[in-house]
Amino acid sequence: MFKQIYQWYKTRFSDPDLSVLFLLLIFSFAIVYYFGGILTPVFVAVVLAYLLDWPITYLMRFKLNRTISTLIIMTLFISISIVTFLGILPTVFKQAASFIRELPMMLNQGQAYILTLPTQYPDAIDPVTIKNLIETIKNYLLSSGGFLLSQSFASLLNIAALLVYTILVPLMMIFMLKDKDRLITSMARFLPRNRKLAVQVWSEMNGQIMNYIRGKVIEILIVGVVTYLTFFIMDLRYSALLAVLVGLSVLIPYIGAAAVTVPVAVAALFQWGISPEFVYLMIAYGIIQAVDGNVIVPILFSEAVNLHPIVIIISVLVFGGLWGFWGVFFAIPLATLVKAVLHAWPTPEEVDRLAAMTTEHK
Repeated sequence: MFKQIYQWYKTRFSDPDLSVLFLLLIFSFAIVYYFGGILTPVFVAVVLAYLLDWPITYLMRFKLNRTISTLIIMTLFISISIVTFLGILPTVFKQAASFIRELPMMLNQGQAYILTLPTQYPDAIDPVTIKNLIETIKNYLLSSGGFLLSQSFASLLNIAALLVYTILVPLMMIFMLKDKDRLITSMARFLPRNRKLAVQVWSEMNGQIMNYIRGKVIEILIVGVVTYLTFFIMDLRYSALLAVLVGLSVLIPYIGAAAVTVPVAVAALFQWGISPEFVYLMIAYGIIQAVDGNVIVPILFSEAVNLHPIVIIISVLVFGGLWGFWGVFFAIPLATLVKAVLHAWPTPEEVDRLAAMTTEHK
């Protein structure tokens, strides 16, 4: 058995470029897995740097050097971020507090409606089952509420770290953008010489990651703004809060859209009940989700659309379980990376041909 494993390893990794690619992937996986929490500000800075690299490159076409272009774009980015947060966050927090205050009332109304179901459908619904279901939901909500409360207190202790991150992240972004070429050259010095396959995979992934991050930000903005306008025009309460949730739900393909439907439906039911307004709102919400999935996503992520939905969902579950939020955020690029590595990996025929050439050379 060990002889077969050794023979497989010898035939598969006889190419030094292939061995380097494999070792770099293992090393990168280990760094992210074991030091992901510490490196969170670096990941945030890298994502935002990818987002802003395109406008900086565009400004450089007007004979501006990279340093001046970086300072201009970073000034605009920080200014827009401050104005956006000051304009949106207070409203979102206010609506979130109101939603939490009225949540017990919503639950009581839902409980009262559920208790009437055995009377309306005595042959189909068992009253004991309904009571057990309500008790289970109550216990779950109470335990979840205690967990959220403890997390809230813990998050208050991290305010100092958050303030530090708000300073560190922009600084790292400035240096990453300003000294991009120098940093890439410095990192390349530490890589092995036999890195042809690694460079091939990186060249393929670099553009895809840049397009993915830019596309995700555009998708969040489009879906969030359109959802807010729709909810605002239809006079739905908590429109800003729900629009932010719907916009952020696109970070998790398929699963996010299904999960955020629940608070939208609950808020609409609490406000209007089973009425034409509720039906119209859910139809409008369904149209937004359909346009996002069938129009916006194919336009922004042509490469990702080539991945089967099952592959995307499995990638979200696997990488999200390994790396949390960042695994979910980069699930599609990571799945594309696996696809690129498999594409670059030599076939058995190519391995045999390489081994024959090596033997003849000797």
